[in-house]
Amino acid sequence: MIQVLFFARLRDQLGCDSLTLDAVEGDSVTKVRERLVAEHPDWREPLSASGVLFAVNQSLVKSGHPVHDGDEVAFMPPVTGG
Repeated sequence: MIQVLFFARLRDQLGCDSLTLDAVEGDSVTKVRERLVAEHPDWREPLSASGVLFAVNQSLVKSGHPVHDGDEVAFMPPVTGG
């Protein structure tokens, strides 16, 4: 299983803070996002927005990073400062 977490504005937009997915051989962050959008088409825009950050097991990664059974994948909105 893969634990998927959503933080801050994404959590509010999706109305969900976490869920689990079955692990699939060859998964990547991009493929996990595609599976989420296939199940929840209205999530496409928030999860595909420019600047969305990804973490696997609490380390920031690029979208092509592999995801394995037992991993935690987090989606976070871009960080802004002022």
